[in-house]
Amino acid sequence: MTKEIILTGDRPTGKLHIGHYIGSLKNRVMLQSTGKYDSYIMIADTQALTDNARNPEKIRNSLIEVALDYLAVGLDPEKSTIFVQSQIPALFELTTDYMDLVTLSRLERNPTVKTEIKQKGFGDSLPVGFLTYPVAQAADITAFKATLVPVGDDQEPMLEQTREIVRSFNRTYNVDVLVEPKGYFPPKGQGRLPGLDGNAKMSKSLGNAIYLSDDAETVKKKVMSMYTDPNHIHVEDPGQVEGNTVFTYLDVFDPDKDTVAQLKEDYQKGGLGDVKIKRYLNKVLEAELAPIRERRQKYAENLDAVYDMLYQGSQKANQVADQTLQEVRDAIGFNYFKNRG
Repeated sequence: MTKEIILTGDRPTGKLHIGHYIGSLKNRVMLQSTGKYDSYIMIADTQALTDNARNPEKIRNSLIEVALDYLAVGLDPEKSTIFVQSQIPALFELTTDYMDLVTLSRLERNPTVKTEIKQKGFGDSLPVGFLTYPVAQAADITAFKATLVPVGDDQEPMLEQTREIVRSFNRTYNVDVLVEPKGYFPPKGQGRLPGLDGNAKMSKSLGNAIYLSDDAETVKKKVMSMYTDPNHIHVEDPGQVEGNTVFTYLDVFDPDKDTVAQLKEDYQKGGLGDVKIKRYLNKVLEAELAPIRERRQKYAENLDAVYDMLYQGSQKANQVADQTLQEVRDAIGFNYFKNRG
């Protein structure tokens, strides 16, 4: 049976947090364990450079942190190819080739890019690399002929742009070289974890995250500071469950749904304090995070082995991407010296 090919990854702009874990990492481990997929997991340092070009140390320092987080959650280099984007030369040539098939106006219409440009407040200082990163993503996906790309709902416009590039390339050069990818989306309501402050998104930049690398005491302090119901001032007051971050986290992390349901009922009636439910949540989170933390510490004690894992994965990914590049060159007619030397 032919396996489907998965391409996914993260930008190395800091350590990964439990929002990443729920939104993507846990899914990757699950897909890896089925044995039905060839998974390529990319640390997208080149993409991170599009808005961090003047702070490359941030990317370099984060690279190993992301790799440690990958290994800690259970991504296995024997089952998934973990590689570094900048170490795959074929990706840059593919990006350049695809740029000639995309108009500037089409890139400017991409709703995901428009939203991110606004969020980052680039104004007139928008880097060209950031505007064109949907083309680079298309190169990443097609280089490995990925059929499945695990993403959040907000990334569907990026996938559609990739599919447009695939169709345009195959039609222009009258070939069937590139493969159209499908999205793999988390179940509704499970793709995004709110921040500790109640913000709709957990984010490194907003400082409202619990990191996979946080020690037990740090996690406890963060949990005890979480946003609940601002009107639940006294223990005996009826409390709101909707929009209460503590209960949102319990819904996601606690396998004991009966206990969560009872806690919600008690909180809504009045008589259950915020401190008590936060302590309970901390216990639930520790059950999930303690094994991850322990594995991470073990891998951190031998960073040479982690770098070697990234090197080996990049070597393997390089061979696959270069094969696609040669097919693209053949289609365009750029392999002038293919049979020489």
